[in-house]
Amino acid sequence: MDDEKPITERALDTITTAVEATREAAVTAVKKVRKAAKKVAKKVAPKKASKKKAKKASKKAAKTSSKKAAKKAAKKATKKSAKKAAKSKKKAKKAKR
Repeated sequence: MDDEKPITERALDTITTAVEATREAAVTAVKKVRKAAKKVAKKVAPKKASKKKAKKASKKAAKTSSKKAAKKAAKKATKKSAKKAAKSKKKAKKAKR
């Protein structure tokens, strides 16, 4: 089944799945970070004067941490997709036998 597809097509499939996974992971990471930043901002800065500063700081922190999380997720997803591709190749070879 999978062997009828050319190698380039299979590679493109794995790349697209990796990209989708990284995008989803980045979105979830950003959401989590924003939620955490809001909690921290509420605890740290209950005063009105420091609220704006806290908001800016939390946004900045959210941006940097989301970037880091996205990078990590991208690395993980690419590694996972490569492993999956290798596994599917092995399975296909075994199925041929």
